[in-house]
Amino acid sequence: MTTSTPTSDVIDAAVPLAPDHPTWALRRQRDKVVAATQGSYDAMFSPAVEGLSVSERLLVALHACRVSKADSLAAHYRDRLATEGADDAVTAAVDAGKPVADVRLQAVLAFTGKLIERPIEGDKAAVQSLVDSGLSTPAIVAMSQLIAFLSYQIRVAAGLKALVAATEVPA
Repeated sequence: MTTSTPTSDVIDAAVPLAPDHPTWALRRQRDKVVAATQGSYDAMFSPAVEGLSVSERLLVALHACRVSKADSLAAHYRDRLATEGADDAVTAAVDAGKPVADVRLQAVLAFTGKLIERPIEGDKAAVQSLVDSGLSTPAIVAMSQLIAFLSYQIRVAAGLKALVAATEVPA
């Protein structure tokens, strides 16, 4: 086992996992996967990604987590939105599943919900709604990659939480 991965990452914080927990050690048996997961997270929210602001991507993440009932990850994205200086009212609306005024953000969140809840509805018409709201092809690709990553991240966190719960000794 190598020690090249960080002591803690987003998944560890969301589960939560500490270095003294057996599931933390189990997860580190595949350090490459741990590093790649955090690396993907870092890339998905890099300011260098064009077409969607970091705040828009964080709102997509918050929405995906809310829809998926991934509360601890949603809390992480809420905190990131606050750090980014995102509009509190917009964050609160997305967090509550309420409509937002911005047409572009409405389209982005609708597309996110479709891919998270009913991927088969992420068809040509759904993509066209993004084009109609002003998203470029690179932005649509970046957003689709983000949503795919979020699906993975949410499932990894849920699986690790289940593993932690299964290994806890009842009091």
